Amino acid sequence: MSIHTILGAGGIIANELSKELISKGLPVRLVSRHPAASPGAEVMAADLTDPAQALNAIRGSAIVYLCIGLKYDFRVWRRAWPAIISNTIAACHETQAKLIFFDNVYMYGAVDGPMTEDQPYDPYSRKGDLRARIATQVMSEVRKGNITATIARAADFYGPGADKTSVLNLLVFQRLQKGQKAQWLVNPRAQHSFTYTKDAAKALYLLASDDNSWNQVWHLPTATPPLAGLEYLEMAAAALGKSPQITVLPKWMIRAGGLFDRTTAELYEMLYQYEYDYFFDSSKFEKAYDYRPTPYTEGIKATANAYRDSTGF
Repeated sequence: MSIHTILGAGGIIANELSKELISKGLPVRLVSRHPAASPGAEVMAADLTDPAQALNAIRGSAIVYLCIGLKYDFRVWRRAWPAIISNTIAACHETQAKLIFFDNVYMYGAVDGPMTEDQPYDPYSRKGDLRARIATQVMSEVRKGNITATIARAADFYGPGADKTSVLNLLVFQRLQKGQKAQWLVNPRAQHSFTYTKDAAKALYLLASDDNSWNQVWHLPTATPPLAGLEYLEMAAAALGKSPQITVLPKWMIRAGGLFDRTTAELYEMLYQYEYDYFFDSSKFEKAYDYRPTPYTEGIKATANAYRDSTGF
């Protein structure tokens, strides 16, 4: 049985996907620069910016899931992403492995209405421009017949264990659990879609298992309608048994904070996602696979339970 290889081991999506694949009895290889041992999976250390190491990591794979989460620093992205994409494409071409690229929505820019798979790229940021270019590169190789690949996009995500990269986890769940005021970016009345991590993992498996899913873009299942920041706060506070207190972080404060913290500085150009409604439409996937995304009531309760049990950090 050929291997299912996850590039970017250690991230929350990779972790959930690994558990999903192992539960289906599939052989799993986890690849990162410094992978930790994981029951039921082979682990391999590799620097995917190096062509030879990328090829070695992918060799023998049936399906490759590119789930890398680089440090949130455009200087790192600009240097590493073009090499990672090019090396992954080249290795998949040589080995005939199929590729699923787990992507975000930065390339769409600010969208007036629901984001669908047909949304034209109109990035508002440097990071969005880069993501548009690497996604275009993947689908260009598909059209040329060089690789079989799918782009699977998610909204911002949340869920148990998403403590390092989820805005909802970091600013709401973690802070409330510590007895602090929750925080929200710019506009707590704007609607904002969040993809539940377990839904993303299950959906990636379904796409990989379906011969008809390839060579197109899919939005991974995400509950609708999206809620406003204040609604997420109230639901999370109720689930945690905490007071729903919030501090809204205005743009000027984040700009000022960026003078002292690199991650905060990098966040500034993405604030349009929280200033305006952000509505991620996954109806294509839901109809194709008869899939019901986890409702926010259920996902928020499960995430709160993880924090109460000390497994959400």
